[in-house]
Amino acid sequence: MGMISTAQLKRGMYVMFHDEPHMVVDITFVSPGKGSAFYRVKQKSLFTGRVVEYTYKSGEKIEEVLVETHEAEYSYFDGSNYVFIEPRTYEQYSVLAEIIGDDKIYLKEGILYRIKFFEEKPVGVTMPKAIVCTVVESENSIKGDTATSAMKNATLDTGAKVLVPLFIKVGEEISISTETGAYLSRKN
Repeated sequence: MGMISTAQLKRGMYVMFHDEPHMVVDITFVSPGKGSAFYRVKQKSLFTGRVVEYTYKSGEKIEEVLVETHEAEYSYFDGSNYVFIEPRTYEQYSVLAEIIGDDKIYLKEGILYRIKFFEEKPVGVTMPKAIVCTVVESENSIKGDTATSAMKNATLDTGAKVLVPLFIKVGEEISISTETGAYLSRKN
């Protein structure tokens, strides 16, 4: 763990804040007309998941936290933990449901996820940029209603609800963004 300057802060970095590791969620540089420049940083606690906003002075030193990463496939939910299996060693990692949070709708069996560890304890999971899901339920569209880029509601096999173009039918596979939850494309 080394010290870094506030100018080196980036989204996704891990820093020590009040003796607890936090992930930088958002960072804004502010340079007022009078006074010193500063960084307004939103950071999420790796232990509690609580997001706090803190203002750092420009040039201030912050302790960077080293977080270990393992790639593993999602396997199943045991009621309180999401279980991932490392495909080469078959080692199992149990991640608390609170850590996954609302991202549970992006968990699919057989997809590799990056699990973050701090002091050998899972503290986060990085989702792939996009995943392929199957449409299990959608509204019926009216024939000829394609003059605009109209969208309709659809439910996916993961439980995610997303807006899709009118031509998407039940049973089709689509790609969705895990960052925005938005429809990306139809898979052939």
